[in-house]
Parts: sequence; C-alpha cells; structure tokens
Amino acid sequence: MGWREVVYAAYERRVAKELPREAMPRHVAVMLDGNRRWAKARGAGAATGHQAGADKIEDLLTWCEQAGVEYVTLWLLSTDNLNRAPEELTPLLQIIDNAVVDLAGTRRWHLTLVGAPDLLPERTARSLRESIQRTTDVEGMTVNVAVAYGGRREIADAVRAMLRTRAARGQTLEEIAQDLTVEDIAEHLYTKGQPDPDLVIRTSGEQRLGGFLLWQSARSEFYFCEAYWPDFRHVDFLRALRAYAGRHRRYGT
Repeated sequence: MGWREVVYAAYERRVAKELPREAMPRHVAVMLDGNRRWAKARGAGAATGHQAGADKIEDLLTWCEQAGVEYVTLWLLSTDNLNRAPEELTPLLQIIDNAVVDLAGTRRWHLTLVGAPDLLPERTARSLRESIQRTTDVEGMTVNVAVAYGGRREIADAVRAMLRTRAARGQTLEEIAQDLTVEDIAEHLYTKGQPDPDLVIRTSGEQRLGGFLLWQSARSEFYFCEAYWPDFRHVDFLRALRAYAGRHRRYGT
C-alpha cells in the first residue's frame, strides 16, 4: 500500500468516526450522474461509462446498509434519457437491466420499480418487473430503482390515479376539488408508503435536481459532489452523511 492509500484510509476512518449515528438519514436518494463524462475523459464510449457506473451501485448500497439507511432511491434512467440516440440508449437499457438482475440475485435488498415502465421497450419492462418480483420476500433495505422516471410525470400520474380512484367512488369533479389535500396526491406517488428522502446526493458537480423526486424532496437536504459517479468513493459518501448530520433541518423556510 502506497502512502496515498495509507493517508486516504486514515482520513476515511476519521470521517467515519465523526459521524453521529443518531443523526443518520433513513432515506437517501442518489442521482448517479457523470458516467458519459467519465468515459469521455478516458477516451472511451458512453457504454463504458454506463457500465462503470452500474458496477459502483452495489458498493453504494453496502455503504448505505452499514450506515443504517432504510431506503435508497437510485435514478438510473430519466424520461428525458429515452430520447437519446438508439446507439447509446439500447446498450444503456441492457446495462440497467443486467444491473437490476444482479441486484435482485444478491437477495440482500427489497427492490421496487419507480417510474413509467410503459415507456420502455416491452422486453426491458418485463425483465425489470421479473427482477423486482424476485425480491418481494426479502426483508432487507428497500431500494427504489428509478427507471424511465421523471418528476413531473410522477406528479401527473399521481393526480390521474387519484382522480380515477375518486371517480370510481362516485365523486364529482367539484366534490374532489373541494376536499383535495396534499396527502391525497401523496398516496398515489410511485413511492407511496415510504418516508420522503432525507438526503439527496448528486454526483458530477451539477447542482440541480433535473426533475428528480420533485414532490418528495421538498424538505430534503442536498449534497452535490464533484466526482463523476464511477469515481464516487466511500469517503465521498461519508462526507455527504457528515454534511447532512451537521445541518439543522428547518421545515417551511
């Protein structure tokens, strides 16, 4: 082990030791950003970056487990990503499919699919659902796999589902509008029944949500990391937890 590795290991241990266990987030959401730029910097194609990013996922989930996180949401593919050229989108979908198959195969985590799978090719959507189904009896950490996900689409789908449910009960539009609450819509989100994310992490240096969990992140803390997703290290995750633990969460302002 070289001196850099020794220093890094010592620093990592120090950061981990500083973390107050009572202040850890229950739900961490991660925007796995920067795969293409990571690959470009190495003179490689986009698929190389996407695969490197997929290979990092299990590490992240292990770190979350170790920190006592109960829910993790991974944004793997946005609805906007579906507009990419077929020569990039096709291998990306296969990489995502393989990654979810591998995660399900570990039998360590309870996977759920959030997004609009009807926008995906039928084979991909079917494979993802089958992988998710294989983890229904797993009692480990819940991992939301966000594929074909868009925040505006989710809110529109939730309102649509709510209206259909109320209409099925015989309510008129005027009656629905009169007593509609925030909770009524929240009950139809993709993540219904789960706590909202306490901490949202975005890699690659971009400092924007890009439509990720628009409803659920209203009270979340945000952490933006300069590293591209394939380069995201355990110490980067620990720094995010440290930043979260050090903030005084204020609601409403």
